[in-house]
Amino acid sequence: MPHIELKNICKHICRDVSLEINDSELLVLLGHSGAGKTTLLNVIAGLADYEGSVIFDGVPLDKVAASKRKIGYLFQELVLFPHLDVASNIAYSLKAQKVHKEKIRHRVDSLLKMLKITHLSSRYPKKLSGGEKQRVALGRALACAPKVLLLDEPMSSLDGQTAKHLRAELKQLQGELGITTIYVTHDLAEAEEMADRIAVIHNGSIEQLAPPDEVFFYPKSEAVSDFIGAPNILDCDCYRELEQGVIEVSCGGLPIIVAHEGNAVQRIALFPRDIYISDTCPPGAGVNRFKGTVTDVRYVDDSVRLDVQVGEKKLVTELPHHIFDEMELAVGKEAYLILKLRRIRTYECKCNHNKRG
Repeated sequence: MPHIELKNICKHICRDVSLEINDSELLVLLGHSGAGKTTLLNVIAGLADYEGSVIFDGVPLDKVAASKRKIGYLFQELVLFPHLDVASNIAYSLKAQKVHKEKIRHRVDSLLKMLKITHLSSRYPKKLSGGEKQRVALGRALACAPKVLLLDEPMSSLDGQTAKHLRAELKQLQGELGITTIYVTHDLAEAEEMADRIAVIHNGSIEQLAPPDEVFFYPKSEAVSDFIGAPNILDCDCYRELEQGVIEVSCGGLPIIVAHEGNAVQRIALFPRDIYISDTCPPGAGVNRFKGTVTDVRYVDDSVRLDVQVGEKKLVTELPHHIFDEMELAVGKEAYLILKLRRIRTYECKCNHNKRG
């Protein structure tokens, strides 16, 4: 399967985009609507005019028609043919290429079995669930044995449970087939679940290209940090084991308990919404509880974000307007924080420079 290079691509919002996708990799393009994700898919597929170059295994494809690029494309709008049954939908492109009937039958049977929809072969789209339609559309995209698979928000129309199940199956199938795959989404959790690497795109530019954990714990720009939810990211100076599955890390003098099994922890992260804040000391045990001083208050969409200085560290917390309005929190006021243990994410040390405390 090809190694893909995009060199200096210009199209619509995308300006001078360069990107490499490894052979057999599942790369996720992650960004807000309108960031340029679908534009890049259309450029790779040859469905849009563009400046720059698209290269597969060192060979430029810029003058190669879309039908000759050996690409399977699963559009956000599935557009199954309503007058054709499942088997005929999957076989459509093969028939258009005048492939021998016996080869078509064998290929369609193989895909039906692979996608676990053999029992649906004679059913029509209007009788299918959302997840079943998705499988049919994927089968149609795979019918011509493409070298590259493009997936544009493929789970956006499905309920959460169905989408999660299909993502797991798709990830496994992509690994088995070894197809170089580019998957578009605006959902961070979905990207982390699927990606070998994530390319974060913002206003037509690639802001960061890295494995999922690196994007989350080491965002390269403010745009990336804001997109993933502006998490509190703290470096861990040392740690000590408390009991099986629980350690205490020291982050700039703050002793924080984390649930963890494995190597030493290099960084921890916690979304602002996962830090409880109060203007009075809450009752209960003292695990991951700190007192600090509010240093900034700002309104963000339907929430209020507060910067709280705790010792040497600034922690950012977030709460809804109506809850903030009921509290006496303001710049210069004392505040009490609780870091929700089960919401703390950890990044394991790759080079064992963390020290036991």
